[in-house]
Amino acid sequence: MGDVAMTVPVLRAFVKQYPTVKITVISRPFFKPFFEGIPNLDFFAFDEKERHKGFPGLLKLYSDVKKLKIDAFADLHNVLRSKIVSLLFALSGKKRATVDKGREEKKELTRTENKIFKQLPTMFERHAKVFEELGFPLDLSSRSVGTDFPEKAVLSSDILEIIGNENKKLIGIAPFAQYDSKVYPLDLMKEVIEKLVQNPANKILLFGGGKKEIEILDSIAESFENVINMAGKIKFQQELQLISNLDVMLSMDSGNAHIAAMLGVKVITLWGSTHPYAGFLPFNQSLENALTADRNKYPKLPTSVYGNKIVEGYEDAMRTISPEKIVNSIQSKL
Repeated sequence: MGDVAMTVPVLRAFVKQYPTVKITVISRPFFKPFFEGIPNLDFFAFDEKERHKGFPGLLKLYSDVKKLKIDAFADLHNVLRSKIVSLLFALSGKKRATVDKGREEKKELTRTENKIFKQLPTMFERHAKVFEELGFPLDLSSRSVGTDFPEKAVLSSDILEIIGNENKKLIGIAPFAQYDSKVYPLDLMKEVIEKLVQNPANKILLFGGGKKEIEILDSIAESFENVINMAGKIKFQQELQLISNLDVMLSMDSGNAHIAAMLGVKVITLWGSTHPYAGFLPFNQSLENALTADRNKYPKLPTSVYGNKIVEGYEDAMRTISPEKIVNSIQSKL
């Protein structure tokens, strides 16, 4: 989800800087709401379960997209399926370019021995490079796209019925991630929430998904005033509308951070086994908004690009990020 969300600011910059060029995004139907409202952009639904399944399906996908009479193919994913389709277009004489994910650089950043600890190009810069190779250089500076975000969505009566209509600061918290090494300890997260709700002007909205996560979030919400669990209560498109209205989002290194950022919301991110130097800092957010585990105490950090690698003895690395520091960072953005 985060990978798709990270393409949105780049595409917004593209259509603004090249208003006469039409873009067609190929992705799963679930992600269509990400791209709604972007001018000169069409969405093509990739049917991975039926029509476009397997290699024969990729041939059909190529055939389907070819009918759109495209002039160039930008592969922003760089996986086997996108490579195959890209190659088919190249063989037909079309321009193509593929994102360089910097896999070797990331290995150097995350290896435990002889680590090269330095900032790598962001995924947004890598995506922009793809369009530059196709003849469309992009300016992603804050001067150019820093204010180019959609307007806050008008919240439906369904959402307002859940969160109320008081004039409060809306703080989103997405406390989960795909891998445990990226998840801030729950007991410390409760301390963060407890400190935030001491200010009656704040309202905390919890985000997540899946039965187990919903149960945990329900338990947290029941323990505090002005804390509401939104997981499982609204549809995905409504969730995007609600996130666009947040004053700030607290998230792990996860998709929720990138969704909030693509909507122009201020984001505080927490990093455990991963690190923003790998290039996944949310769009238009500064490094000061990324709170990382203590590398003096845990010098092998980061140990993973995606959080899927566990290093013995590093299980408590995120405990070096204090609740007080998180609360202060959130309050500074309100």
